[in-house]
Amino acid sequence: MTARRKSNAVRVGRLTVGGNAPISVQSMTNTDPRDRRATLSQVRALASAGCDVIRLAVPDKGAAGIFSYLKESGIEVPLVADIHFDYKIALEAVAAGADKIRINPGNVGSRDNVAAVVRACRSAGVPIRIGVNGGSLERPLLAKYGAPTPEAIAESALGHAAILESLDFYDTVISVKSSDVGTMIEANRILAEKTAYPLHLGVTEAGGLKRGTVKGAIGIGTLLSEGIGDTVRVSLTADPVEEVAAAREILSALGLDPTAGIDVISCPTCGRTKIDLIPLLSEFEKGLDARGLRGKKLKVAFMGCAVNGPGEAREADLGIAGGDGEALLFRHGETVAKYPADRIVGVLLDEIEKTDPT
Repeated sequence: MTARRKSNAVRVGRLTVGGNAPISVQSMTNTDPRDRRATLSQVRALASAGCDVIRLAVPDKGAAGIFSYLKESGIEVPLVADIHFDYKIALEAVAAGADKIRINPGNVGSRDNVAAVVRACRSAGVPIRIGVNGGSLERPLLAKYGAPTPEAIAESALGHAAILESLDFYDTVISVKSSDVGTMIEANRILAEKTAYPLHLGVTEAGGLKRGTVKGAIGIGTLLSEGIGDTVRVSLTADPVEEVAAAREILSALGLDPTAGIDVISCPTCGRTKIDLIPLLSEFEKGLDARGLRGKKLKVAFMGCAVNGPGEAREADLGIAGGDGEALLFRHGETVAKYPADRIVGVLLDEIEKTDPT
């Protein structure tokens, strides 16, 4: 994997985005921010799922009070106010304790309006995330490029960053998104070459849980593997907690999640498989959660047969390989013992409990 692109470090509440900080995971609430109890419940659920930054839509000035309410309720996860069109909402959100403001400088009116937001953010130590989507490009850029091309999206983002720079504001994060995976990838590649601002990655309007996760994994994963990206959101038409789970899986698969625990290697099964591996794996996953073992930093293998199981999974700390109604338990490719298939999951979980990852 390519070395990570060097980017500016931006402080968002208690979190650092960019620089040498770990890549952070974001999601967005879908509750009405004026329904404070429902929003608090969802924010807590997202935080418990491992969300590092939580964004909330703020449709009017009255909704901005959600930030002070959440802070007073003990929420410590950084909170982002998503603002469109009315710059005064951004001012209210900053005053209420938002840790970051997400705006498109081009749609909040005059330069004076943008300057007012910049002054408020500078005074409070709050960064600004410039968000540009393929569907929100300025007409001159659409006329210039004929479509929301990667070049058009990147130029829009850089133009908005230049507005903030002209106001001597550099505490900025940029996101350029598209529902088209290739466009999103190329737009971020352009920005990665032209600016040092931290980049927020995501495929917008990606779809439901299955398709959206796949599109997000391709777009986000491709860029992260090239060293591009500082914070990510997998946008799904689903429970926001699912976004966090998908993002964590992407980071874990690339070795970029410092919070990752058990790494499960499992074969897809074939005609040589003599045990019912699929339900055994499901039982194992449930057992990890029930015993609170998922945070252990171990690599565990589930292999369908003994022909190549221990050999292919030699790098695993622990694993099983199926036989004819039985299974081998192995450590680092060496067989430890043999057990009936209906006992092997419990035995494996017991071994994980006893194993020190260090």
